[in-house]
Amino acid sequence: MFNLGIAFTPLVPAYVVWAGFAAAVLISILLLLARGRGVLMRAIAMTLMVLALANPSFTREDRDPIPSVAAVIVDKSPSQDFGDRNAQTKEALATLTERLKRIPGLEVRVADAGEADGDNDGTKLFSALTSTLSDVPPDRIAGAILITDGRVHDVPANVAALGFAAPLHALITGHANEIDRRIVLTETPRFGIVGQSQTIGFRIEDQGAKIGAAEVTVRRDGEVLEKRVVTVHTDIKVKVPIPHAGPNIVEVEASPLEGELTPVNNRAVVSIDGVRDKLRVLLVSGEPHAGERTWRNLLKSDASVDLVHFTILRPPEKQDGTPINELSLIAFPTRELFQQKIKQFQLIIFDRYARQGVLPTAYFDNIAQYVRNGGAFLAAAGPEYAGPTSIWRTPLDVILPAEPSGETTEKPFIPELTALGRRHPVTRGLQGSQFNPPHWSPWFRIVDTRRVTGTTVMDGPDGKPLLVLARAGEGRVGLLLSDHIWLWARGFEGGGPHLDLLRRLSHWLMKQPDLEEEALRLFVRGHDLTVQRQTMADSVSPVTLTSPTGKTQVLKLQAAEPGVWRSTLSVKELGLWRATDGKLTALTNVGPANPREFQEVTSTTDVLRAIADASGGSARRLASGNSISVPRVIPVRGGTTFKGEDWIGLKMRDVSVVRGIGVLPIFSGLIGLLLLLGSLAGTWAREGR
Repeated sequence: MFNLGIAFTPLVPAYVVWAGFAAAVLISILLLLARGRGVLMRAIAMTLMVLALANPSFTREDRDPIPSVAAVIVDKSPSQDFGDRNAQTKEALATLTERLKRIPGLEVRVADAGEADGDNDGTKLFSALTSTLSDVPPDRIAGAILITDGRVHDVPANVAALGFAAPLHALITGHANEIDRRIVLTETPRFGIVGQSQTIGFRIEDQGAKIGAAEVTVRRDGEVLEKRVVTVHTDIKVKVPIPHAGPNIVEVEASPLEGELTPVNNRAVVSIDGVRDKLRVLLVSGEPHAGERTWRNLLKSDASVDLVHFTILRPPEKQDGTPINELSLIAFPTRELFQQKIKQFQLIIFDRYARQGVLPTAYFDNIAQYVRNGGAFLAAAGPEYAGPTSIWRTPLDVILPAEPSGETTEKPFIPELTALGRRHPVTRGLQGSQFNPPHWSPWFRIVDTRRVTGTTVMDGPDGKPLLVLARAGEGRVGLLLSDHIWLWARGFEGGGPHLDLLRRLSHWLMKQPDLEEEALRLFVRGHDLTVQRQTMADSVSPVTLTSPTGKTQVLKLQAAEPGVWRSTLSVKELGLWRATDGKLTALTNVGPANPREFQEVTSTTDVLRAIADASGGSARRLASGNSISVPRVIPVRGGTTFKGEDWIGLKMRDVSVVRGIGVLPIFSGLIGLLLLLGSLAGTWAREGR
């Protein structure tokens, strides 16, 4: 394909050319009025002279036509799995691509979009359209066709944002008058104070069905909190207790609606982060000693801890008949602390405390009852624990996990983790514990015990228990049988992991969920979902993993480290994942708690109609009864309407690329000389007659 044309490249400024042309016209008119000889030849000669100044050239362009480009974007989002939408999509795509291939001068690009992805929320077809046509100039784009259920979440605000002036057509899968039930969240708190309640608001909406009632089940971390029957399209509020720190996953599930499209959006999820208001800790030191400051520094360094600390300044060997209230620098409010307000403390620590007549026996009984009702108690013992004033010889003996033998061992030893200690979350993986012996500084004293009833996680010389953990009723107890942990805090011979150990110990006693011995957890990182089982046992059961759409798979966990078993898999579905081994259950969200993809699942033409109409295209359903009807595709080279009752149009472009250019100047060289001389000779010959 080639084009011929004439181009002008004046030898002088353009105004000179136009001035010469005007002079030639004026002279020719005057000669014509004077009826002089050779007017025509003179006019031709002057015209050729002016043209010579304009320097005309013949041009020839060799061009290759470039095909127009049409994009077909196929919706592969999870909502396309409902009903027969995927079958409709497959049939429509096959028919459409066959018809598009018959159109000469048209390049067709087909792209999938909207597939479930843990990084994205919603169906984003226009992002895929932009990516598909990113390397195509706007004047080559013939149009775009979307095959989708109509639930698209990145529709541009106006047709100009498409980036091309061509029709957009939407072929909608699914059926008209679909029925579905969904839960709409109206109030979703992000945080809650542990021990208090938060209010969640929701509403049930039925699309395509009569207003009725539904049964609603409210769960927290898989535990059923409440069941009630509510009226559809009515705002409901429910109070949910926040029992622990960290994520509290609340599910609101509605009973299924007969004939509905899918039950996947009958459940909504709210993740409420539990925040402790203030952890109140009572620390009672039996006497001033080198390790007392270790406990105080640890607890005061945590801004979330409200510490109450008392130290008994009168040592046992200086007991006399002087009343306690006459010796106290600050009155020790024993009745207030151990009777009236004992339930307000999350943890009570006795640091080298011995019976000195400060606390009546009844108060020790109050402490034991406090622990059995869910409290936490830690005893950091020294030589006094082995003596006649030991707290073992009080009502605390029913909760303490080890009975003193009456002896202490004083010799250097390096604390070590027991077999159970390597699995227990309080001591597992402590820095330096991977060596034998551990890379820690030695201690020099341990209280000998007998009849240990708890779990020994650290031991000393000759396998003697050093740190014992136990449960008493609903509460927890810790017993540290040495007062030399301060050596680690002071960095003696390199020190040891005292901060990590004491912090974990305190949090375990206060029932921090991350430190439970038996736990099933789910972790999400990017596209990877990790199932982790923490246990003190030698083996674990397989875990059943359930996806947001209800698909299940059984995972066999592999031992990752002592007490920890894991399995990791790649996931793409957004929403709530559930894992259970028959005893424990874990929940986690991949992406947002309530993906937009499942909030509204009925197919619709409304979402895409406005932008399709504005572009000259259309949004129409494929389904016609039990069959589908794919419109004819017609190439259109002019006009602004690209749709009809049974057809859609594409705007064909007349675009080509120049492969070569030829230029032949008319007045240059021999040709120009002959033209000028010929015109002058003709004029002279006419004058000579």
